Amino acid sequence: MATYVLIHGAASDSWYWHLVVPELRARGHDVVTPDLPCGDDSAGFPEYADTVTEAIRAHAGRADSAGHGGLVLVAQSLAGFTAPLVCERVPVDLLVMVAAMVPAPGESAGEWWNNTGQTRAQRELNEREGLPVDRFDEMATFLHDVPPAVVEELLSRKSPGQSGTPFEAPWPLAAWPAVPTRFLLCRDDRFFPAPFLRRVVRDRLGIVPDEMDGGHLPALARPKELAERLEAYRTGHAAPRPPAGGS
Repeated sequence: MATYVLIHGAASDSWYWHLVVPELRARGHDVVTPDLPCGDDSAGFPEYADTVTEAIRAHAGRADSAGHGGLVLVAQSLAGFTAPLVCERVPVDLLVMVAAMVPAPGESAGEWWNNTGQTRAQRELNEREGLPVDRFDEMATFLHDVPPAVVEELLSRKSPGQSGTPFEAPWPLAAWPAVPTRFLLCRDDRFFPAPFLRRVVRDRLGIVPDEMDGGHLPALARPKELAERLEAYRTGHAAPRPPAGGS
């Protein structure tokens, strides 16, 4: 039995994982889904990492450690800035990045968009596919492949909002943590287009990402497949990817 720690993205909460949690628990695992202080202007990524670390330690204090098979940390989207900080604070056996931002040392989350070319990549995709270019469309960008019943429930919930504070300070790590890392991108992601993420992951992590169908929110659109992917990573059934090498 392992402990999965699932970290949600921006302007969200632990509900994002509510369809994945039962899939993992049905396989006998513990699951921890902390709520990050997204709407708190006093909280940046160090405080986000504090929240996750405290949730892990609280769970460990309640759980019987016998039979636990390690800690798997899963980061969605903006959580790519938080998860590596957590890896510096608690022992993590595996880090899985899902459609996630990959920070560089000293780079703020606010700088990430232009530094990586995300803004240009998303605009070019929108132009090719006839999607809105000059206005944000939540359905077109994030919810286009999410089942209607899940969309309805999501839109009925109050969003915690997203403070701009985490986007301001430089990412504090000097290098990526020495933790085995896998990256899973979504081929139909309209927010982080697949060709864009392939390049970012290659350049910044030196690995070739794995891929699955679907958009930016696979935990809502394809929870069973996502859980199966996580389990494959955990057990080592997914063949290891070679380093990407040069540019």
